[in-house]
Amino acid sequence: MPNPSNDNLLARLARHGPVPDDASPWEALAATEPEHEATEENDEKLNALLGRIHRLSGSAEVNPSEGPTGNGLQEPGGFLPTEPSSISGAGLSESEVEALVLKFLVARGDVSGREIADQVKLPFVLVDELLRRMKNDQLVGHRGAAPMNDYQYQLTDTGRERGRRFSQHCTYFGAAPVGLQEYVSAIEAQSLTSQHPTPDDLHRAFQDLLLNKKMLDRLGPAINSGRGLFLFGPPGNGKTCIAERVTAAFGQWIWIPRAIGIDGEIIRLFDPVNHVEVPLESDGGLLDKRKIDRRWVRVRRPTIVAGGELTMAQLEVTVNTSTGICEAPLQMKSNCGTLVIDDFGRQRMSVDELLNRWIVPLEMRYDFLNLPNGKKVRVPFDQLVVFSTNLEPRELVDEAFLRRIPYKIEAVDPTEQEFRDLLKRMAEHLGVAYDTTAADYLLQTHYKATGRPLRFCHPRDLLLQVRNYCRYCGETPRMTHEHLDAAVENYFAVM
Repeated sequence: MPNPSNDNLLARLARHGPVPDDASPWEALAATEPEHEATEENDEKLNALLGRIHRLSGSAEVNPSEGPTGNGLQEPGGFLPTEPSSISGAGLSESEVEALVLKFLVARGDVSGREIADQVKLPFVLVDELLRRMKNDQLVGHRGAAPMNDYQYQLTDTGRERGRRFSQHCTYFGAAPVGLQEYVSAIEAQSLTSQHPTPDDLHRAFQDLLLNKKMLDRLGPAINSGRGLFLFGPPGNGKTCIAERVTAAFGQWIWIPRAIGIDGEIIRLFDPVNHVEVPLESDGGLLDKRKIDRRWVRVRRPTIVAGGELTMAQLEVTVNTSTGICEAPLQMKSNCGTLVIDDFGRQRMSVDELLNRWIVPLEMRYDFLNLPNGKKVRVPFDQLVVFSTNLEPRELVDEAFLRRIPYKIEAVDPTEQEFRDLLKRMAEHLGVAYDTTAADYLLQTHYKATGRPLRFCHPRDLLLQVRNYCRYCGETPRMTHEHLDAAVENYFAVM
């Protein structure tokens, strides 16, 4: 029975002419051009397969609509930390990474190579190569195999002893640190001074507060400056609320390193208490083609509030003597965000101490920090510092310091109409039935007749009293003369 494949080969030879005497038919066949009989459907399948291979290998072409990084991420200042291709390219030495690995193994015992790479936040290919060298140096050994061409690693006696010596100096074994210069460049790229909020941005940031146009017009230039701001005025007029919402007028998030390495000292910067992480969305592929440096973390632009508990120690690099781990100061954690000094003038340290500490940074926009090894380093001082106080600024600070705070804004008492509008809005928000007659009674009896000043916080606080009183009595929360009298009696008892 004839073979169709042989018939096709003979047909190809026939179409390319006679075979030379000194050449075999198979040599002649190899010299002929293959015939392309693929259908359009096969071409589409092949192109789809090649496209998937490109996506998995990270070699796909950049889509111009996705920006310079080709990953769809819109980052402030175009900054995006990219995955290092080598340990030296990450600004690290092999001994630094080796120390982190050994300390991790001392604490955890047997772990796989991929778990180690995830702990130090470096690409597995770099960590795997380092682990092979550490095995050759008899610092680690294979406990067994692990999935995906990996191994379970355990310390040798030599590796355990070396890891313990490293831990005596510093117990940190988290993400590999980022160099100081990389951090400085990142802050410059994401600086507040490069952000210029518009009136729409301010309305969005303060949408849950009742602020008149005059107040917004005063806040706008101050926020755009990215420098110092004094908020002063009577208590209860929303100074702290305003200060806490300023950051929302800028970009949504920034990238910060988890830790910074400076001459062998590791300073922990990412603080879950003050930073809110914004994880990247999954790209849906088997491999992450974005190649993000995992030593960095994306967080919301920070808003850090320090009140009367603020001390001078919080403004310097602090060292935990038992662990040897350094913690970044508050002003460094608030870079590219807002640092609010609430109740300014009531801190545990004197006002002069704080002003002397920051008089140069506020002017020059950089700060000097003292490291435990005695070295002094220069770091960015790039945040909007908001001083909020109930006291008169002229009585707190001298003219030289006030000159370095270019904007001084007073949070004044609300007008009667603003008070009524806020009372109605808060009633709807708290589920209290609003009554215009009861609002008139409140203003006439408990404010105008007594000469009591209006405050922005009063509608919320009084309506909370009304709601709690009604719940206690088993009634539907609503504004009445009796309910308001009871609320005023409790709230203003000693005021």
